[in-house]
Amino acid sequence: MKAVKSDPKNDIKRAAVVALAALLMALNIKTFVRTGGLYPGGASGLTILIQRIAQQFLGVEIPYSLVNILLNAFPVYIGFRYIGKKFTLFSCEMILLTGFLTDLIPSVPLTYDTLLISIFGGLINGFVIAMCLSVNATTGGTDFISIYLSQKSGMDSFNLILGFNAVILLAAGCFFGWDKALYSIIFQYTSTQALHMLYRNYQQETLFIVTDKWKEVSEAIHETCHHGSTIWAAEGGYKEEWRNVVYSVVARSDVRRVTTVVREIDPGAFINALPTERLLGRFYQEAKD
Repeated sequence: MKAVKSDPKNDIKRAAVVALAALLMALNIKTFVRTGGLYPGGASGLTILIQRIAQQFLGVEIPYSLVNILLNAFPVYIGFRYIGKKFTLFSCEMILLTGFLTDLIPSVPLTYDTLLISIFGGLINGFVIAMCLSVNATTGGTDFISIYLSQKSGMDSFNLILGFNAVILLAAGCFFGWDKALYSIIFQYTSTQALHMLYRNYQQETLFIVTDKWKEVSEAIHETCHHGSTIWAAEGGYKEEWRNVVYSVVARSDVRRVTTVVREIDPGAFINALPTERLLGRFYQEAKD
């Protein structure tokens, strides 16, 4: 993977975005999640579950920040070891700020309708995760594991974490009732869908480009998003003329940029973009720091 050059201005921007994301996450927890008695999933959901078990059965109030930091210790190690040091440092900023702000900010319920809380809380949660990922950081916990699996397998792995979240919901349902656990499924589903719409770097699309300027198009794809391409010779079924087809797989977030460049090179190019469900083999991923 190509190394990312250090840029102080970019680092300041990343730190500011992460700080804003932490504030939004803390507000979401205190305004929606706690009011609705929900379990967001991941390290946050497990933290809230541990807090409620300690309060309900032991009569002990455990700070959110303490439990969340301890639960993130192993995922942070994965980040430092396999993903990127600066990436992990900004993620640690997110984890620490979210924990302390959650402990400090008072609860201000906007509504007591659990369905509304599940939907809008999930939207905010997905938006915050996408904010962090857009500046190469995470909200911590299972996000580290998702990114690690995505880089290793070349596929969108966020849905694989649903199994872990199911265990949290099962425990929550057994201890505190199934209604909150079921509403938490709506929260998590809404969050996942919002994330998939807003952040597409770990989703790929396959491009088939029929063009006479195949060499220029192939070079443009590589310059635009660092992906290679394969050239096929194909015979048209209507005019029976031989044309060249450029085949390439790119990140879904790069599709618009690639198609714009291709149109500039060859306005008459025919482009077919198809979702890629699974990808095996070498696929360029931008370095996280």
